[in-house]
Amino acid sequence: MEEISRLLTEILNIDFIRAVISNPRDKTGIIKIKARPLEKKGELFFQLESFTRTQAFHENLSGTDACRRLTEYMGQFGQMQIETVQEECTVLVSKKGKVTIKRKRRQKAAAPADRSHNRKKHYILEEGIPVPFLQDLGVMTEEGKIVRTKTDKFRQINRFLEFVEDILPRLDKGRELTILDFGCGKSYLTFAMYYYLHDLKGYDIRIIGLDLKSEVIAHCGKLAKKYGYEKLTFLEGDIADYDGVDQVDMVVTLHACDTATDYALAKAVGWGAEVILSVPCCQHELNAQFAEDREQTKEQTERESCLAPVMDYGLLRERFAALATDGLRAKYLESVGYETQVLEFIDMEHTPKNILIRAVKSGKENEKAAEEIKKCIQFLGVSPTLGRLLGNKGENS
Repeated sequence: MEEISRLLTEILNIDFIRAVISNPRDKTGIIKIKARPLEKKGELFFQLESFTRTQAFHENLSGTDACRRLTEYMGQFGQMQIETVQEECTVLVSKKGKVTIKRKRRQKAAAPADRSHNRKKHYILEEGIPVPFLQDLGVMTEEGKIVRTKTDKFRQINRFLEFVEDILPRLDKGRELTILDFGCGKSYLTFAMYYYLHDLKGYDIRIIGLDLKSEVIAHCGKLAKKYGYEKLTFLEGDIADYDGVDQVDMVVTLHACDTATDYALAKAVGWGAEVILSVPCCQHELNAQFAEDREQTKEQTERESCLAPVMDYGLLRERFAALATDGLRAKYLESVGYETQVLEFIDMEHTPKNILIRAVKSGKENEKAAEEIKKCIQFLGVSPTLGRLLGNKGENS
């Protein structure tokens, strides 16, 4: 880790803006770390914010201590994105410990970081900076202020862009990238992706938004033309039947209802997508299978006895079915060669649809995940759509 220590020693100064460490080896502990400069009583410190799945922890360190701590963290993580006034850096660490550092000089110097202790929350899309698509979608006024009733939507858009920011090292900046957004709806996040990746980050991207609502597709198509987004296309169509491309780099499926999410995930796997971002919605399938009348086997009788405190209450059964659905989806993706995380999309107080499945292609099938799937579906007595679409991975292994 000497290369990383030397880099941090060089850049942890007054020109440092931020760093984000992600892709943990162990996904049960700290899963992400953010670092920013902090000025207290005229002295420069660095605030490290570490996140588990349920908590966040803060510590303020000197430059020397911050360098040591961040270097230690990189022994447990796969990547770090760094921004300074003058450059952007990407640090990658392979599972075997090989360190790769990529540094890119900015064409134009960035604004220095806000080093105040009680600063306002940083958003990728900042309030006060007018963004045309946010104005037309009713989120932002002409002056760049956030419409009060759209505050949750503004936070949701920025939270989603944070997930996209984390996977930037997996996207090839040297060629055109294809991104599919299944069930794009009004396309708040579709426009946000294009604006962030194309306008702010300089990626050559082609994004296709797909939805069944013709009037929504027509409206979004007009907006794309208005902004000059030549490679942002909206099409009317069904997720299960779409075959308009041969290869896709990233698949996004946000609030695709029930098994539509499964068809989108199966399509993504079939295309060999490098990244999958999915926020499931309306997971009814397993709940319906729980309620089916059928002759019970000994195993099913045992299952219902064990799970009676959940299954006997409709509301709890429905929530359990949704969690089991998304857990199995994550495991299916692991089984066919993806590293998966199940993350909080946005605070539950803003929306109950707050689970995001992020999958990054590893290329290595996971036999343990397949075995876990097999045991789970046998115990629950269910047959998920995604398993059938992927060739019953885990069910007949």
